[in-house]
Amino acid sequence: MPEFEKRWKRYARPVGDSWRMDETYVKVRGEWVYLYRVVDIAGKTVEFFLSRHRDVNAAKAFLRKAMKGRRVPAKVTLDEYATSHRAVADLKKTAELPEQLVVRSSKYLNNLIEQDDRRINQRLRPMLGLKSFESATIVISGIELAEKIKKGQFKFGKLGGAGATMPEIWRAALAA
Repeated sequence: MPEFEKRWKRYARPVGDSWRMDETYVKVRGEWVYLYRVVDIAGKTVEFFLSRHRDVNAAKAFLRKAMKGRRVPAKVTLDEYATSHRAVADLKKTAELPEQLVVRSSKYLNNLIEQDDRRINQRLRPMLGLKSFESATIVISGIELAEKIKKGQFKFGKLGGAGATMPEIWRAALAA
């Protein structure tokens, strides 16, 4: 899966600068772990992060991963969970996030990501279970890549154009 992501990343379209961040639960080996996700205002997936803990350090690690190789967001909408707000405040203090970053907390503005989380959970629910943390990360990254392709987050012009079939697009992406 990391090789697929690396090859597809070349064709990725940029994401917006207004992000919605949320956490959801995923069961791995009978225990709940936390799946952090960010989508932009248009519903494009920015990044995901699987963590064993739901704390400030996990939220900071996730935000650093989400910003890596992308422009810094202008607005971030969070849920009411305090550790996410604390993580953003800490990153502002260390200048990893700009001071003028607007942080909002709204359950209604986060409906976009809640609906997007539903797609991931629908794919994971019928599976027989994720047996290890590492395999869960790989499976979820595959699901996220498939969802990004469905959402049209890649430039297909170099991969055969809009009229190309999905197998042709995959062959072109893997050959590049």
